[in-house]
Amino acid sequence: MFIGEYQHAMDDKGRLAVPVKFRARLAKGLVVTRGIDACLSLYPKAEWETLAKKLAALPTSQANTRAFARLLLSGAMDVVPDKQGRILVPEYLRAYASLGKEVVVAGLYNRLEVWDTAAWATYRKSTEAAAGDIAEKLGDLGV
Repeated sequence: MFIGEYQHAMDDKGRLAVPVKFRARLAKGLVVTRGIDACLSLYPKAEWETLAKKLAALPTSQANTRAFARLLLSGAMDVVPDKQGRILVPEYLRAYASLGKEVVVAGLYNRLEVWDTAAWATYRKSTEAAAGDIAEKLGDLGV
């Protein structure tokens, strides 16, 4: 399980240190891809396989399903942490998420998200301000 919020720096080559707490679970590799809300998503291989199968099964006759599958699948890259626990984030993904040197790695149970620090602060602030409304809507879903 991935939870928590971690401040990290990305080096000039685009290498990002995976939080120490998660390295053992991700040591054999992971998939990094475009996320929603202009961030990146990092999935352990098994989680990625489950998601990719669901995406591949979506009807290609619907424009929204094609677009969503393209967003995630075409942007995906297999990565393996080096001996220092760093992964290389491809340039096209760094550009997609507008990642600078300072990033936030957020644990979201079955995946991690990587955000530019300023973008994360803006997103978090607006989400915190709307927390009551969000909670009410989730209550309708049984959460």
